[in-house]
Amino acid sequence: MSTFSVPTATLGVPRIGRHRELKAALESYWSGKSSAEDLLQTAKRLREANWIEQRDRGITKIPSNDFSLYDHVLDTAIMVGAIPKAYGWNGGEVPLDVYFAMARGDQGNDHEACAHGVAALEMTKWFDTNYHYMVPELSANQTFELRSTKPLSEFREAAALGIRTRPVILGPVTFLKLAKARGSTFDPIALLPRLLPVYAELLKQLSQAGARWVQIDEPCLVLDLDAAERIGLELAYQKFAAAAPDLDIMLATYFGALGDNLETALALPVAGLHIDLVRAPEQLEPVARLSRKDQVLSLGLIDGRNVWRADLPAILDRIRPVVAGWPLDRIEIAPSCSLLHVPIDLELETTLDADLKSWLSFSVQKMDELTLLAEALVEGKSAVAKELQASAEAVQSRATSLKVHDPLVEGRLLAVTEPMRRRQGAFAERRELQARKLGLPNFPTTTIGSFPQTPQVRKARSAHAKGELSYIDYEAFLKKETETAIRWQEEIGLDVLVHGEFERNDMVQYFGEQLAGFAFTKHAWVQSYGSRYVRPPIIFGDVSRPRPMTVSWWNYAQSLTDRPVKGMLTGPVTILNWSFVRDDIPRSVACRQIALAIRDEVGDLEAAGAAMIQIDEAALREGLPLRKSDWQTYLDWAVECFRLASSGVGDGTQIHTHMCYSEFNDILDAISAMDADVISIETSRSKMELLDAFRTHKYPNEIGPGVYDIHSPRVPAVGEMIDLMTLARQRLADGQLWINPDCGLKTRGWDEVRPALVNMVEAARQLRAAA
Repeated sequence: MSTFSVPTATLGVPRIGRHRELKAALESYWSGKSSAEDLLQTAKRLREANWIEQRDRGITKIPSNDFSLYDHVLDTAIMVGAIPKAYGWNGGEVPLDVYFAMARGDQGNDHEACAHGVAALEMTKWFDTNYHYMVPELSANQTFELRSTKPLSEFREAAALGIRTRPVILGPVTFLKLAKARGSTFDPIALLPRLLPVYAELLKQLSQAGARWVQIDEPCLVLDLDAAERIGLELAYQKFAAAAPDLDIMLATYFGALGDNLETALALPVAGLHIDLVRAPEQLEPVARLSRKDQVLSLGLIDGRNVWRADLPAILDRIRPVVAGWPLDRIEIAPSCSLLHVPIDLELETTLDADLKSWLSFSVQKMDELTLLAEALVEGKSAVAKELQASAEAVQSRATSLKVHDPLVEGRLLAVTEPMRRRQGAFAERRELQARKLGLPNFPTTTIGSFPQTPQVRKARSAHAKGELSYIDYEAFLKKETETAIRWQEEIGLDVLVHGEFERNDMVQYFGEQLAGFAFTKHAWVQSYGSRYVRPPIIFGDVSRPRPMTVSWWNYAQSLTDRPVKGMLTGPVTILNWSFVRDDIPRSVACRQIALAIRDEVGDLEAAGAAMIQIDEAALREGLPLRKSDWQTYLDWAVECFRLASSGVGDGTQIHTHMCYSEFNDILDAISAMDADVISIETSRSKMELLDAFRTHKYPNEIGPGVYDIHSPRVPAVGEMIDLMTLARQRLADGQLWINPDCGLKTRGWDEVRPALVNMVEAARQLRAAA
């Protein structure tokens, strides 16, 4: 047996802990139940456990600084001193409460270092994943300084355990490309010359501390880059090579192909290059052919964003001819991207269907797949023949399973006709019918759907799931919560009510649990943002709706009031984008299957008497391909799926949709084509700037611009909401505008929600009086 081994790397691993220890520690600290030291000790234990597990599973390039208390982009902003003045930081060490104020907003903590009542930074999606990052805010006169040496301290922390790590740093060009210009229209990439000395100083310190390699993530290299950004990459890495000549850089790209940035990437003076061969398998040959042979080529072979077990024999057959000319010590085996985006350990799932479980692979299992591939490259397939056979058998079992394929679903897709994809009348005709039917005032008020999932609600759900609370008692509890919510909404004067969704665990999971073709886990948590973790459904087979999913709860809520109650559904594109999706059929086909299932539910709600049905497409924009040249294909089938789900109703039924975290300027044609009667959107953090696109586009349908940020615990004042709506009225006609929060209120507490909604209703009253 050879003593040589091909290096393996994970690029990063989940931060949250097998049992969500980080969430518990964060929320305990935020509520004042534990100290900062308690939180930091929990974080340290999680980091140590991650390093030791990777070492014990044969990973040789173990990352450090991939851990974050909240978000790695926020960590980078803190590291380089990009802290807006509003947060009250005046230099020196950055306190935890300033960090968390940037992440969550601040209501007035007893910390002199943090300004009171400040809003959080804007939040948006990390490329096209389901992870959110905090958007750095930079001014034209921005200065940078090294204010946090977290990468250095965590490298030393691992070294104390006898583990030499490869620190991970978000690259400077990607950081600036993801940042937001504050107060002017300058391009943040212009700040690069000021930023680079900070990075150079950090790299020097890492080299002096004994680091031999550093991983610098530049996923911007899979995006459309302009000349300034390409020049910026060249400038940055030339400066890094000069600043720390003894420190080797692994330049990590992921989420797509280098494409027209390949020449730029290959010209950079870096010792290694990582490429994503799951999203872009076609780039293996040109990268291998054109790369320098003294450069380490990191092959992203295992899917870091999905949960399916890899076809290891097929991967080996694909890469062997291409890398045959490469020295094995210049090859590294890695996932396509950081394993942050997948659950931690499949072995925690003890109740999954045995066949399905055999088809899956989570973070821990993906580490094993990496080491198997590395061993096979050195020792040959015979050295791991048993493991390769098991991999091939699992792939074949999945391909032929009757649990996956349903001929009835396939036949229904073939029967879809063009009239099924459009409403009967034009919007102007529908609007007139709906106005007469609903009789709503100007600036109608509503919420996005969910109300707080209190500890009592979660406790009851847990007790019911464990068999400790009977179905009858659980249903009685939910009905009481629903009635309380309806009565309170009536009391404060909301115009359009919601039932609160107390019976729902998650806006996607709730539906997936009632649809054929979906599977659910008990412990497969992934981080959405901060302490918000989700268990995405796994779409493993053809999708259909065996029975109605929401009608009984809508019926009950509507029976309690004369005011309209919205039927609340999650749209097909969002269900798709927030799930782990099967990889054996096109995403568009899976989405059409879901759309037909939702269409059935919409029809049943209308038949039951629902006058308003909201079909949330919060995730429509985040599904956009990273390259603009690929957008139209996606938008065509995404809009088609929404229309297929929503167009089976009469013109008097009002269809709502909700979108969040979206820049709409470049997809407004698609939003218009969706033809929803009312769209609610996130706008409070952007100060209604997002509405400029709707005004320019002359968008005719109705819009509910969010008037307060539900991701922050702040309670906005009446005047603040009126100011936002005044900005909205400068852009759109009064008759188009609704008033609502940015998003659902599930994650907030009633002590925040009650005063905020009371203020929102009062803002609407004052606006009507002044109109």
